[in-house]
Amino acid sequence: MKRSISLVVSSLLVLLSFAFSAPSFADEDAYNDAITNFKKANESRHLFDTAYGYAVFPTVAKGGIGIGAAYGNGRVYQSDAYMGDSTLTQLSIGFQLGGQAYSEIIFFKDAKAYNEFTSGSFEFSAQASAVAINVGANAQVGTTGNSAGAGQAGSNHAAAAAYINGMAIFTAAKGGLMFEAALAGQSFTFDGK
Repeated sequence: MKRSISLVVSSLLVLLSFAFSAPSFADEDAYNDAITNFKKANESRHLFDTAYGYAVFPTVAKGGIGIGAAYGNGRVYQSDAYMGDSTLTQLSIGFQLGGQAYSEIIFFKDAKAYNEFTSGSFEFSAQASAVAINVGANAQVGTTGNSAGAGQAGSNHAAAAAYINGMAIFTAAKGGLMFEAALAGQSFTFDGK
């Protein structure tokens, strides 16, 4: 029993050091590249013209062995004007194994959704969902757990985005492989400029 607890604690410490070892702020090119990639994607490009604003996280690092963590730094924009910085954190417990890096963008449908996100501390509800644009997959992300269903790349059945509680979320894989069925929730902080 002591060995199991020790293994879990050691794994958590390694994961947290991995998750929080990302540079404190991505360089300007990383933000520009992530935004460009999301503007090129069929599923997300139209939202740049209609959304009130968006938050972009060029690199979110995620890893887990039973206990997982994710971390990423981002920027928040109203239209295309930079409004401040945001930090994404996630801690999860459940069946999960591996590590991955991905980009994430959150579109705000209106001022209400933007203000809710930029209130200083925000956490997604269980209804929040993300569209994984790299393989036409969709994933449920929320405080009560994750689930995913993937399609084939190039499929004619591309996942469609929908605003839920005024937000539409997209992810794009950058690398790694992770299998999980875990209770998790993404939390965000905002620091206006």
